[in-house]
Amino acid sequence: MYPLSFKDMPTSASSLFSAYASLAAFIMLVRSIMDQLLPHELRSYIFSIFNKFFYTPRSLDMTIIIDEKCGYISNQVYEAAEVYIRTKISDLNERLRVSKTPGQKTLNIAVDKDQEIIDFFDGIKLRWCFVCAEDKKGGSGNNEKHQFELTFNKKHRAKVIDSYMQHVLARADAIRQEEKVLKLDSQYSGPIDLEHPSTFDTLAMDPELKRTIIEDLDRFVRRKEFYRKIGKAWKRGYLLYGPPGTGKSSLIAAMANYLKFDVYDLELTSIYDNSELRRIMLSTSNRSILVIEDIDCTVDLQNRESEEGNNEQSNTRLTLSGLLNFIDGLWSSCGDERIIVFTTNNKDKLDPALLRPGRMDVHIHMSYCTPSGFRVLASNYLGIHESNAHRLCGEIEGLIESTEVTPAEVAEELMKSDDADVALEGLVCFLKRKKSESSKIKGEGTNNIEIEETDEDAKKKQT
Repeated sequence: MYPLSFKDMPTSASSLFSAYASLAAFIMLVRSIMDQLLPHELRSYIFSIFNKFFYTPRSLDMTIIIDEKCGYISNQVYEAAEVYIRTKISDLNERLRVSKTPGQKTLNIAVDKDQEIIDFFDGIKLRWCFVCAEDKKGGSGNNEKHQFELTFNKKHRAKVIDSYMQHVLARADAIRQEEKVLKLDSQYSGPIDLEHPSTFDTLAMDPELKRTIIEDLDRFVRRKEFYRKIGKAWKRGYLLYGPPGTGKSSLIAAMANYLKFDVYDLELTSIYDNSELRRIMLSTSNRSILVIEDIDCTVDLQNRESEEGNNEQSNTRLTLSGLLNFIDGLWSSCGDERIIVFTTNNKDKLDPALLRPGRMDVHIHMSYCTPSGFRVLASNYLGIHESNAHRLCGEIEGLIESTEVTPAEVAEELMKSDDADVALEGLVCFLKRKKSESSKIKGEGTNNIEIEETDEDAKKKQT
């Protein structure tokens, strides 16, 4: 079979091909005439009209992606957007997420995934959308990646980035301060509400020491530009040392309540190596208190000399150098307005490298209960003030001055009865008994020394 010639083609196909050829020739003729007769500006205008009918126009919109994380660090823009768009939820949104923690006064309402929020700013229409996608780079566990998509007309790009985003950040910060509920977090448990009632008013501590701590905290939070000017990371280190029961944890809670800072409890015993330590610390937020309790006994940190002789081991386990590098090294600049609090019962056991200024800037001795501390506890537990002082207060203060007793022990005695007479009489008995036991222990120690000397003398006499 031979191929069909142009004459043998069906009438319809032949007609179409002929019409196409005629149209192409006509277009070429018209374009040639236009190039010779029409000015360049007029030709451009005609072609632009022609393109509107025959070409798909480019999108006029622009979309900004706001991821939840910047590597291991929380994205402040994402956190601000999450707070801000709650105020823009309308009746048009069909799916909402509702939650409430015990410390919150109102319901926490947020949009569900793929829901769109409309906002207006200086005549600009903006569309927010919360998107959840699979994170292919994630490891085991939750591989869901969260992000916000902000879409607007691209001609407003500069105004949205320079003005609108700053508006979102500022508004979110104001909302957070109004609704602030402190959080207590750790590396292996999610954040929970911190509802510890301790304040500087309720602390059984020397008034002058409390005033010094408060002034130091106030000075720290207002010196952002000062830290930047002198080239130091905006952080402050505290060492709380003293016997158990002297109020170290209560002081940390009072600091958090005073500053409205979240608390992150770091357990060094559960951290395997320096890399994990960096990852955990980088995940903590700004305006927070990082707490490392019992630094002298929670983990057997290598000293720096042994690390230098075993570089391979120091890279695969938690070391003192790794901890120091985050506290005062290059990694210390990752994050602003942070307070690091170390606690210990034995300050003398700490490596001197931890104690120097820049790492532990303020050393606070949490001592045994003092008369002023007792007065605070009596006011807290029994409502006894200097204006209505009880007849036993003078005797108790005298016993406290001559006895090593912790504020926790005093508080426990005061909690045993709501009747001030019964509670204070019980405290007097407790203090007298504790003083007697302490004197007995000291006396036994003296007797032991005398017996040893006597035995030695006896041996000499036998010789």
